[in-house]
Amino acid sequence: MKTIEQIAAELQGYDPQSLPADAVLAFLAKLVEPVHESEVVGVFDALGRVLAQDVVSPISVPPHDNSAMDGFAFDGGQLQANQPLALQVVGTALAGKAWLGTVSASQCVKIMTGAVMPVGLDTVVPQELAQVSDSHISIAPDLIQRGDNRRMLGEDLLQGHSALQKGELLTPAALGLLASLGIASVPVLRRLRVAYFSTGDEILSLGEAPREGAVFDSNRYTVFGLLTRLGVQVIDLGVVPDDPARLEAAFAQAADQADAIITSGGVSVGEADYTKTIMKKLGDVAFWKIAMRPGRPMAVGRIGKAILFGLPGNPVAVMVTFLAFVRPALLQMMGCRAAATPLLRARSLEPIRKKPGRTEYQRGIVRGGADGCLQVATTGNQGSGVLRSMVQANGLIVLHHAQGNVAVGDEVDVMMFDGVI
Repeated sequence: MKTIEQIAAELQGYDPQSLPADAVLAFLAKLVEPVHESEVVGVFDALGRVLAQDVVSPISVPPHDNSAMDGFAFDGGQLQANQPLALQVVGTALAGKAWLGTVSASQCVKIMTGAVMPVGLDTVVPQELAQVSDSHISIAPDLIQRGDNRRMLGEDLLQGHSALQKGELLTPAALGLLASLGIASVPVLRRLRVAYFSTGDEILSLGEAPREGAVFDSNRYTVFGLLTRLGVQVIDLGVVPDDPARLEAAFAQAADQADAIITSGGVSVGEADYTKTIMKKLGDVAFWKIAMRPGRPMAVGRIGKAILFGLPGNPVAVMVTFLAFVRPALLQMMGCRAAATPLLRARSLEPIRKKPGRTEYQRGIVRGGADGCLQVATTGNQGSGVLRSMVQANGLIVLHHAQGNVAVGDEVDVMMFDGVI
């Protein structure tokens, strides 16, 4: 296991007093390691879990050639260009039952969606395209081609091939895929355990009486939501005041119970030094000033075997640093292969002032334009304490380190909130 100093030495131009956002991600990628313990769970309990090993398909899907339409199945070799085709209907093939009759030339079988294709037949004309008269149909010239509307055996998956890969985050679609293979349970990595608490004498928990100079803690509830959405095991240690003994006890408890620790507050210049002192005392911790806005101060390191993320205290800065840095790191710790949040491109509806030399994450409202392209506008006031703006926004406008001012109509990167916040 490498120390903070060793990891820092591997990063070219590492400067903890002005660390670019890309360098933060590179550092965290070297710091964190995925969990290895696994368990077997049923499909109903597998949503949001990470696969511990590849899933190999025990069957072919579909297991036989079948019809993609309600219509009439026939031998498509009888189709001729510019010629209509008349066929006699000699039976009906239903889904879930094999049709065992025989079909001669100039004959067809009425077939339902999903029904097994009768032997010798390879084409289906949808019923709305066939002219039906008693027990005969007529197909107009050039409406369909041979092989149309037939699903092939193994078209989705072939028996013995990989269906899902180790490290895949199991989504609702993945659960359906597992069920389609007849798989009732899967091996998954154990849930990541994450402990979190807020720090500061000025912080009130819900239910406490208001007092002068104090504010209600929003970060604890926001972090709870972010972690719950991520599917980790959440350990809530509440609010810890600026008291050395209580802070040390909280950190020790968190390190004993969790794989990762998240705190908010106590890492900025000028704040009470207790939190930073305890972090240094108990672990191998670096304190950064990140070239970003909002969310400049951050602490990261290890306390015992637990990874520490010390976030700033301002509510918006907590969410931005979580989305930009902590969430990808936690996904990597969960064993998830795809940890990076994809960025989309949208046209700015307004000018945005930006100086090169730092990454800015501005709250934005993304919507589709009349031309079908994405467009984005800011929510207005971008102060790091304006929590309401994170409710109004549906994404972050990501203005990169070297980027300058944005003009109306310029394309910018956006990080969408859907499924995260």
